[in-house]
Amino acid sequence: MKFAKIAWAAVFSVFIGTFSAFRAEAAAVDVSAKGCVLMEAETGEVIYGKNENLKLPMASTTKIMTTLLVLESGGLDEEFTVDSSAIMVEGSSMGLTEGDIVSKRALCYGMMLPSGNDAANASAAKLAGNYEDFAKLMNRRARLIGMENTSFVTPSGLHDDNHYSTAYDMALLTSEALDNDDFRSICGCRNAQLKFGNPPYNRWLRNTNKLLTFYSDCIGVKTGFTDEAGRCLVSAAERDGVTLICVTLNDPSDWSDHIKLFDYGFDRVTKYPLNMDNIPKQVDVVGGNKDSCALSLEDVPYCAFTADKRSEITVKTDISGFIYAPVKKGDKVGTARYYYKGREVASVDICANEDIDAVVIERKKGIYEQIIDFVKILLK
Repeated sequence: MKFAKIAWAAVFSVFIGTFSAFRAEAAAVDVSAKGCVLMEAETGEVIYGKNENLKLPMASTTKIMTTLLVLESGGLDEEFTVDSSAIMVEGSSMGLTEGDIVSKRALCYGMMLPSGNDAANASAAKLAGNYEDFAKLMNRRARLIGMENTSFVTPSGLHDDNHYSTAYDMALLTSEALDNDDFRSICGCRNAQLKFGNPPYNRWLRNTNKLLTFYSDCIGVKTGFTDEAGRCLVSAAERDGVTLICVTLNDPSDWSDHIKLFDYGFDRVTKYPLNMDNIPKQVDVVGGNKDSCALSLEDVPYCAFTADKRSEITVKTDISGFIYAPVKKGDKVGTARYYYKGREVASVDICANEDIDAVVIERKKGIYEQIIDFVKILLK
């Protein structure tokens, strides 16, 4: 009887512990946002979501798209005079005035740090001539990214009933933008010194994204606010080779919610080596001193995801049925590409793992050539 009581006490203790852990985990992801998502940047795996596909206004996080389009347009350091009508806009500003000389790079800093609506409008005018045509560029780029529930109208994010997105779509956009080195560098700056004006002179811009200070792993990205949208925040953080993207729309507690979600995500996402079992081990060789060549990957591919998603990673190889000698160890002979739900998450070269020399086969001479050789001998 005493043993039974002890056993039941142990079971009850385990149950209470498990229940408490469950409650703690549930509390850890209880956020106040109307729409929210936590995504692994490389695979697009959703670690946590709350109304992530709900269409909502996204305020100045819109400038992620505007900045990306400017960076992709090239000629970033070429100076020009800003459009006078474009910079006459309400809300946050980078400080542009009529006649100012500026570069597209400076406008990107002006959008991403102080969230300048003047910088966004000036960018739209420079790239497309007017806001309507620039919105077409924004929406076209959004479709290419896969943002199926997004409609851009303004370059700055100032409210319009037809200007909206979702937490999930904004995470997709941010994943795309972070692949741009200039964007990644700009959005992670706490402050920056820029030169613009008429004549241009140096001045400092400060980033509105306090998460860069609050959370040591934060690498950017963008704040936003309008009365209609509420507080909006898109951020990214890196730890141990894992990059997470967090988006909250209409969230009065965005700073603390992002910290809470990042901690939750980093506890669950790990960078794993990818399975190499389906990679060809050898390839046939034509014209070599060996009939086949051993193969290996140039490097071990890694990808970050939650443990239960490892089995969902697939691999496709691009390699011909044979190669020609000579072959040197390390020569690229193909590519292995890894996918998660149709999205490429890693690629690595397939290389020769040994040297193969070419074999010169002496061709047997024809009867005509043999006659010529015989005549040459007689004439000696």
